Amino acid sequence: MGKVSKGVKCSVVGCEERAVRSIASQRVPSSMKVEVEGRRAYLCEKHYKEFKKLTRTERKVERWRYSTI
Repeated sequence: MGKVSKGVKCSVVGCEERAVRSIASQRVPSSMKVEVEGRRAYLCEKHYKEFKKLTRTERKVERWRYSTI
């Protein structure tokens, strides 16, 4: 049983919603104001969607690196 299922709050400053995902704190873009207390950052549904939009090109490049052509 992880922290998300226990009801941890979103790590974004000013957000009090329940987290639905946890990500490595190193992957969080600097444009998102996140208060991290360890290796993981916890994001609510709204901020996880924003995270996906901000890291779209980065994830695409990672997929290209490992594709077999």
